[in-house]
Amino acid sequence: MNQVMKNQAINKFPEGFLWGGATAANQLEGGYNEGGKGLSTADVMTAGTHTTPRRITLELDESLNYPSHEAVDFYHRYKEDIELFGQMGFKVFRLSIAWSRIFPNGDDAEPNEEGLKFYDSVFAELKKRGIEPLVTISHYETPLNLAKQYNGWTSRKLIDFYVKYCETIFNRYKDTVKYWLTFNEINMLTMPFGSIFAGAILPDAEADLTTMKDNEQQRYQALHHQFVASAKAVKLGHEINPEFKIGCMIAYLCSYPLTCNPDDVILAQQKDNLTNFLCSDVQVRGAYPGFAKRYFAEKGIEIAMEAGDEQILAEGCVDYYTCSYYSSTCVSADPDQEKIGGNMSMGLKNPYLKASAWEWQIDPQGLRWSMNNIYNRYGIPMMVVENGLGAVDTVEEDGSINDDYRIDYLKQHIEAMKEAIFDGVDLIGYTPWGCIDLVSAGTGEMKKRYGFIYVDKDNEGKGTLDRKPKKSFYWYKQVIESNGEEL
Repeated sequence: MNQVMKNQAINKFPEGFLWGGATAANQLEGGYNEGGKGLSTADVMTAGTHTTPRRITLELDESLNYPSHEAVDFYHRYKEDIELFGQMGFKVFRLSIAWSRIFPNGDDAEPNEEGLKFYDSVFAELKKRGIEPLVTISHYETPLNLAKQYNGWTSRKLIDFYVKYCETIFNRYKDTVKYWLTFNEINMLTMPFGSIFAGAILPDAEADLTTMKDNEQQRYQALHHQFVASAKAVKLGHEINPEFKIGCMIAYLCSYPLTCNPDDVILAQQKDNLTNFLCSDVQVRGAYPGFAKRYFAEKGIEIAMEAGDEQILAEGCVDYYTCSYYSSTCVSADPDQEKIGGNMSMGLKNPYLKASAWEWQIDPQGLRWSMNNIYNRYGIPMMVVENGLGAVDTVEEDGSINDDYRIDYLKQHIEAMKEAIFDGVDLIGYTPWGCIDLVSAGTGEMKKRYGFIYVDKDNEGKGTLDRKPKKSFYWYKQVIESNGEEL
């Protein structure tokens, strides 16, 4: 007897969906020299602007502004901030643990107990509000000593330092944290900009982010070491607590062919493969894909592997996939097309899209396309753990902050996620970036704001640091209460 397949597609967010927000310690915490914390690579990066690149100094210069040193002072104000997250109804809060707060030099024999206690307190406060922590283990804040002594992740020694760090926090928080991410935007090491941010590879002398010399061989060797470290961490985490869910985190850079010229189409596919799928193929599938091997051969890149590395990668596959998504760009074989910015990258301008003040093109349909592209490849649960609009917010005379442009951006992207769920994508969580205003990673600015919560601080580091909900705060509270039905 023939059976008719019932229509079981879901066009709404699933019950228990993890709504929340995302941050990073080096952009949020401050307290850079308190509680036994050591310096990180982020602590030697100066402030910049949209037109003035951030600089990297090998030693601290008291005359310069290092925005991570105070950031927005979550270190002293975490109770107030978590209370505000609770008022919005957060189900999950993505934060990173500052590696140099736990191991100040990275290669210390023993962890810093005061640093561990700080996160004990943060997690206890989250639990009090019923908020699940989602912890990024390494988010662009490698201990500076590891960068100076070992040339960052170019050295295989960092694998063991990282795994020791993971073992420490896995054991400490095994009954407190369920969701973990091994490396933030690990695929940034496929691009020159990722050398310092992701790889902790310092320049030979002081430099800005646009003039650093690039060494592709070093970048991909550093990336391999992170792959091995991540796989070892996944295996170790599951041994310490089989209930752990450990994921990867990719900066998904959506790129369309500018035209239907087959050359443009092939280039777009190659960019998608190299910048997006190389890293997730290794972390989700457990092996280097064929297109990566071809790229290495054509570029003369030789990855030094030790015996057993391939088995480690195969045994350390992640449980779920997460990504950041902000915008899209185009790709063309024609070198004379107009360029435009994006998250840590440049691309070609799409004539059908509008752009933000920082020239990031706004493309909610690109999020739906990207989610389908990812899920059709891997078929494992997904989270969008960064998404948002960086903009200049104005405090009105009555004290209100009417960020309707942010609400509009997020509304369109939430609608796109709902469509992707209807398409069959298993999306389990959403944490918009910078749920509270924080320091911009790319420019070091405060002016470029993402948050639902306004922080009184300017680009020069001046302000009261007082917190104030924006219009989007109350809008997002309604979104969470309705599980995405009321936008």
